[in-house]
Amino acid sequence: MAATAQGLCEFIDASPSPFHVCATVASRLRSAGYTELAEADEWPRAGKFFIVRAGSLVAWDSGDDAGDRPFRVIGGHTDSPNLRVKQHPDREVVGWQVIALEPYGGAWLNSWLDRDLGVSGRLSVRDGAGIAHRLVRIDEPILRVPQLAIHLAEDRKSLTLDPQRHVNAVWGAGGASRSFLGYVAEQIGADPGDVLGADLMTHDLTPSRLSGAADEFVSAPRLDNQASCYAGLDAFLEVASTGYLPVLALFDHEEVGSTSDHGADSELLLTTLERIVLAGGGGRADFLRRISGSMVASADMAHATHPNYPERHEPGHLIAINGGPVLKVHPNLRYATDGRTAAAFALACRQAGVPLQRYEHRADLPCGSTIGPMTAARTGIPTVDVGAPQLAMHSARELMGANDVAAYAAALRAFLSPG
Repeated sequence: MAATAQGLCEFIDASPSPFHVCATVASRLRSAGYTELAEADEWPRAGKFFIVRAGSLVAWDSGDDAGDRPFRVIGGHTDSPNLRVKQHPDREVVGWQVIALEPYGGAWLNSWLDRDLGVSGRLSVRDGAGIAHRLVRIDEPILRVPQLAIHLAEDRKSLTLDPQRHVNAVWGAGGASRSFLGYVAEQIGADPGDVLGADLMTHDLTPSRLSGAADEFVSAPRLDNQASCYAGLDAFLEVASTGYLPVLALFDHEEVGSTSDHGADSELLLTTLERIVLAGGGGRADFLRRISGSMVASADMAHATHPNYPERHEPGHLIAINGGPVLKVHPNLRYATDGRTAAAFALACRQAGVPLQRYEHRADLPCGSTIGPMTAARTGIPTVDVGAPQLAMHSARELMGANDVAAYAAALRAFLSPG
């Protein structure tokens, strides 16, 4: 697997939800000889393995012998801002059949209007005496959030969207009311009466593609943060033998704070690393010693300088599309980077032969965050925040440089195997 812009497009189109990201990554890991483990089982001493917990995945390669190598971890997140289906979604409004939706994360709401939307996620259904969790993917334009006509707006220059009232989707007009959950269940061959739980969300149906006169851009949904998942997976699968034990950790729920049983603020990464050590015959002291020599790259996307809003960016840290990976620094720790970890990633970029860009946010604007600070605090592992530059972050459709895909993966690969 070699990271390419077209490969990223295919990865994103295969992965409309966090559950599908994990399924896509798991499939590629299996093809590369990795074995999925259950967390309830006893783990083998060494080898190539991964675990999946809901919308999160952790993979590692301990080779023939885990030894006493410290860890090098690439961390990213599988979720993206979108519109999610409420638990009781069915509504009838002035003759329209409407599905109640709710924004997830910091979705840029206006970008979701007037788009053909499919539905993806997971249904939990009764399976005999137990429960089965079934992936859902409906790539048909069944939902649409219609814009208000300009003639009906109070202010024709702008429109403020109320997330409770203005982002619900139409899916029928007149006739007998239908059960949306029943419809979704039928699409996957399940009995609607067997549905016990649902985690459903919308996705834009426009395929990802290369764009620009010279195909120099990637136009796609969910670049934040599937571009990092894709680049991180490529780096992980291509890493050479090293003095570090490589780990890929992809977490759900970053866009809403990561506070869940499988978010970056959980014990998932820390307990997985400890179990790798224990399975290899080490003890608690061995684990703590190896942690002290480890490092994490929190791989998330970065803001490219916007040509229509250059004044919104720090003038001394302008970031170019197709200008190489981005090192993200924030003195008030919205990013986890410090001098030690910045040096490690800068060295990785030199070894990979790719240019490095350094980003700082304007001091008079609030800065977003990543899994970096919480991962560093949770594990005690020094962490660097890095990314690839993009425009339109948190929009239903985003834009990045085609050349940055391979450069990003190359830098992450060098980070996993320094020297």
